[in-house]
Amino acid sequence: MNNPIETLSVSLFSEILALDQLLRSKISKGLPKGMELSHFSVLNHLAHVGTERTPADLAKSFNLTRGAISNTLAKLEWAGYVHIRPDWDDARRKQVVISPSGRAARDHAFAQIGPILAEATGASGTEDLKNILPALRRLRTNLAKNF
Repeated sequence: MNNPIETLSVSLFSEILALDQLLRSKISKGLPKGMELSHFSVLNHLAHVGTERTPADLAKSFNLTRGAISNTLAKLEWAGYVHIRPDWDDARRKQVVISPSGRAARDHAFAQIGPILAEATGASGTEDLKNILPALRRLRTNLAKNF
């Protein structure tokens, strides 16, 4: 017989993976033309933190390789959505900040996908969502410790 916590864990993560697939599909369809989910994620993160970040910081935040984040940042810089500059204290590093047009693009994308997500979560109710978020954050934090 299976361990009950293992059975519950498998069921939970199966639901999370199914949600991930559905969310990626729904959000991608709602993003402005040419914007990828990875672009929105980085712009949203930079808008949220409000300060410069290094590519290494961003890679760690998204659990990506430096090569993967560099590719995304190059596309965002080409689109004019981020500014990348040398780090004045350490020439080996760079600093990344969201540009005004990047903030506008993020805000536009947010306006497009906000109603999609609100509709998807509306049936759950505000209290359910407030109760779910801390548990999901704890799961994410616990998983991140094991990487």
